[in-house]
Amino acid sequence: MPRQPRTGVDEKILDAAAALFARHGFEQTSLKSLADAVGLSKAGLLHHFPSKDALFEAAWEQSRVLTMHVLDQVSPLPAGPERDRRALELLTDHALDRPGLVSLLFRTMTAPGEDPQQAQDELLLNEMFVIDPEKELPRAIRIVGALSAMAVLTLLANQEGDKTTWRPLILATCYDALGHQEA
Repeated sequence: MPRQPRTGVDEKILDAAAALFARHGFEQTSLKSLADAVGLSKAGLLHHFPSKDALFEAAWEQSRVLTMHVLDQVSPLPAGPERDRRALELLTDHALDRPGLVSLLFRTMTAPGEDPQQAQDELLLNEMFVIDPEKELPRAIRIVGALSAMAVLTLLANQEGDKTTWRPLILATCYDALGHQEA
């Protein structure tokens, strides 16, 4: 079997690490569990990332890169159902391809205060869906519900190994959670 390019290995490590950090938090995630998740020894993992802190920062940064990509794609669209649908499509596609990174991004909703950049991440999600949560609480709750459903359903789709069948169902569920009517 050919050796996987370093970037592919690093992407696999970042996604697996992000999933563990999202599930257990930084403090409760050990270097050994990170190494085990990607089939490396601790020394092998440290060859790619010099410390757990560096791995955590790299995972958060990749999560932010995905978020910025989605934001760049939806920003030209006016606020409303079309923009919401496009944001959900892009986030779902990223979640199906990189479930750990998206789980880490959504952790800002479930573990407040874990990351010093969390406020910035929340602002990006608010900008993506064009919302001021303090003024639009019902919509904010719907967005959290849609993103939570997306996180759970994309993880299940990955476990089932049938992303193609699950994708339209995930999108319909999330779009419905936002309160939009299907066309």
